[in-house]
Amino acid sequence: MTRIVWFKRDLRTTDHRPLLAAVEHGPVLPVYIVEPAYWAAPETSRRQWVAIRGAVEELAESLRRLGAPLVVRVGEPAEILRTLQRRHGVVAIHAHEETGNVLTYRRDRAVHAMCQEIGIPFHEVRQFGVFRRLQDRDQWARLHRAHMSATPLPEPAAFVAPPGLAGDPLSTSEALPSPEALGLAFDGCDAPQPGTRREALRLLDSFLAGRGARYRRAMSSPLDGADACSRLSVALSTGALSVREALHRCFAERRRLAALPPAERAVPLTAIDSLVSRLHWHCHFIQKLESEPALEWRSQHAAHEARRKPTPADDPVLEAWATGRTGLPFLDACMRSLIATGWLNFRMRAMVQAVASYHLALDWQASGTRLARLFTDYEPGIHWPQVQMQSGQTGINTPRIYNPVKQGLDQDPDGAFTRRWVPELARVPLALLQEPWRMDADAQRRAGCMLGVDYPLRIVDHEVAAREARERLTETRKTAGYRSEATRVYVRHGSRARQDRGERSPAAKPAPARRKADQLTFDL
Repeated sequence: MTRIVWFKRDLRTTDHRPLLAAVEHGPVLPVYIVEPAYWAAPETSRRQWVAIRGAVEELAESLRRLGAPLVVRVGEPAEILRTLQRRHGVVAIHAHEETGNVLTYRRDRAVHAMCQEIGIPFHEVRQFGVFRRLQDRDQWARLHRAHMSATPLPEPAAFVAPPGLAGDPLSTSEALPSPEALGLAFDGCDAPQPGTRREALRLLDSFLAGRGARYRRAMSSPLDGADACSRLSVALSTGALSVREALHRCFAERRRLAALPPAERAVPLTAIDSLVSRLHWHCHFIQKLESEPALEWRSQHAAHEARRKPTPADDPVLEAWATGRTGLPFLDACMRSLIATGWLNFRMRAMVQAVASYHLALDWQASGTRLARLFTDYEPGIHWPQVQMQSGQTGINTPRIYNPVKQGLDQDPDGAFTRRWVPELARVPLALLQEPWRMDADAQRRAGCMLGVDYPLRIVDHEVAAREARERLTETRKTAGYRSEATRVYVRHGSRARQDRGERSPAAKPAPARRKADQLTFDL
């Protein structure tokens, strides 16, 4: 009575309901399938595979300790699962639901069809606080709270592999392929952040033990945020750590710290509260893509979709933006940092996307695809709704046209981040660092940086470009039926939280100006 547990982006043995359910019925065949078709998609990259591969290797160690080896196969999932079912008389397949891209959606449907054809059940259960076929967004917060308040599930006790697994050439594990074998060329990131459970627990423990003390103050800084933020996003994207387990660890530590005098707390309670809020938003955004998969390729608001102009993949402006060669120093520093590290704090993610869409008038899908493959922590359900939000495509979010010069002055006041990632400007005086175009020829020679030779001339006048973007946005918002369409978007996707989250019904009163939308600080 063997059952397959199919691991996807849930690479752990703790808080894993499909694994526990399968173990209750007898022998278990754990399976992980490397899908070359997925890794050929334009939003995937070497850094993502390196993070996932490490998490798969760690998962294999855990499963071996529990008694059943992980079977790794490379190919098309439906056919691989069909072969394993025939070889071992598998009576059911267990897996978590996944909110991914259109490729993973079609893959899951193919597995469902295969299971129906051969007459075995395919049991899929919820992994996050995300609900399939959700009919009423008004109910989401209650459902999410119920899911997350339940105690995380324990790791199962020892279990057994199906008889005859050892020595079967069609069931033995294949080696995890190298990035090169999957066609994933080096992408500028020498050491992607690991996506393992071991690393996630280390990061969470260090955050709660003191590293998160500056979280609320430092999260907006691209330099300080790299240390002050929790950095859990990579492990959450691989599934090595569940959101629910992270939340419960935060709750337990908050209760412990609340009993201590404030001076004895390693981190302030507000830092933990902020992290809990970010974990809440993790599921809020994934629910959007779950409820409307077309957000991957279609603007959320119909009026914005009607005015979209596709950007070719080889567009020179897109390439300059994506490689940090726009002549806007702080923007370029953020993009080069992202290329080299695979991570960027949320405010800067919002800024680079906004500049691409507003100032450079690039299509959000083209720029979003380039960003997706730069993020080691790429999570489709967060990424595409965020890309649309920062590009002004939703109709329910306040458009934010970030000034890249002002952001540099505010978030990098001493210029350390900009100089680190744009070394061509290392000798430029601080007063001119974010606006090198103000240097005359003599100043450029003294700084050892000739514009147009050593560092690009700015690709746009950011102030003029922002004005033009506002005009385009105003024209779109004058479109007939814009408000009613925005109401439709809100009913389907908008937050029902009482506090201002940056999303509100078109019929609602504006939130007080002093409130700050939490989505601006969505840092994991």
